[in-house]
Amino acid sequence: MSVTPIPSFYLYGEAPRAVDDSFLHLEQLDDRSRPSEWTIRAHSHADLHQIFLIERGGGSVHIEGENTLVKGPALITVPATAVHGFDWTEETSGWVLTIATAFYEHLVHGHPDLTNLFERSLLLPLDQSSRNLAAAWASDLLKELGWSATGHRAAAEASVLRIAVLVARAAEELRGKQIGIAASPAAALVARFRALVEEGFRSRQPVTAYANALASSTSSLRSACQTIAARSPSKILDDRAVLEAKRMLLYSNLSISEICFALGFAEPANFSRFFARQTGVSPSEYRVRERSDPQTDKGSSEARSTP
Repeated sequence: MSVTPIPSFYLYGEAPRAVDDSFLHLEQLDDRSRPSEWTIRAHSHADLHQIFLIERGGGSVHIEGENTLVKGPALITVPATAVHGFDWTEETSGWVLTIATAFYEHLVHGHPDLTNLFERSLLLPLDQSSRNLAAAWASDLLKELGWSATGHRAAAEASVLRIAVLVARAAEELRGKQIGIAASPAAALVARFRALVEEGFRSRQPVTAYANALASSTSSLRSACQTIAARSPSKILDDRAVLEAKRMLLYSNLSISEICFALGFAEPANFSRFFARQTGVSPSEYRVRERSDPQTDKGSSEARSTP
């Protein structure tokens, strides 16, 4: 008997594609739920976290095989790779915030109390005051994503941080209660692998070293990564190194050689070949192109654009 695979979307209903490092998107919940007759079928997102604000209404929430009835006002967090779906009642309204995993990691760098927000899914009831705050910040964020006024990037990031703090505090209030949804064994293994990658990607250790640290076989880790993230462990490692290289090329004045050694490469030539193989351009070409591109720091007029 054949098994239909769980679909992986960019945003729901959209074909998978590479996630921009700073992708940030906000939309009203009924933008996709109403055309789908309020049923969002089980699916996942490889590199996108989501926060759902349910202002009113609710419905059945399905995450990693667990079904839970949720009534607004409430917050729901869905980590990247988590399989999830919804059956909303027709009166349900709210917002869906989608954040690239790389963007969230960058945003909360230096705020350790927010870094673990997406370790697992959370279902968090809200009081009316918190609901009003979250709705106001979502409205502010939508505005900032829709124009390119001075400081719109900073304002959008501030709104996301406020929402993240609200989620963290709501979770803290319910600590000790059964608010979490356990991840599947494969998802849990990939989450632990990602955490180790974040700590050690600069060392350029082989996948076998990570598998040993996780008390897993290399084949099991490879299977879990392919199932959950649709990428091999080595590809996840390479993607993280490329992300850091891009940041350093764009936002620092370090030389190519200094970046090479900071990322654990033995020779600048090896780093340049690696970067070109992953991106299609050399490190120096990327730095010149991105720093001279007038669109690099400008948002699109679409609400789904980066801030």
